[in-house]
Amino acid sequence: MPGYGRGYGRRRGRCRGKRWIEQIPTTTYFRPNGLQHPYNTIVLTVEELEALRLVDLEDLTQEEAAAQMGVSRKTLWSDLQRARKKVVNALVNGCAIRVEGGDYIQR
Repeated sequence: MPGYGRGYGRRRGRCRGKRWIEQIPTTTYFRPNGLQHPYNTIVLTVEELEALRLVDLEDLTQEEAAAQMGVSRKTLWSDLQRARKKVVNALVNGCAIRVEGGDYIQR
């Protein structure tokens, strides 16, 4: 239906907001030992890595981590679930992990 509402043909819902992160990772590529040419590479965004770092490494609650990243708890939970699924997939299936991209603001 051409002309139906603003932004027809684009993504549904609201635009993805920028997340606040504290540090840009210095190491951005991980691969299983002995894997020469990884055909399967999982891309983890910087925001997903930050959510993992805050909740799983720094032991913050989801509410605290969400406040630190400037997003709602539900948004943080979605990023965290997506990141955990990617990391587990890489570990179980022997995929490389590349950290890149995203829409963030460094503090």
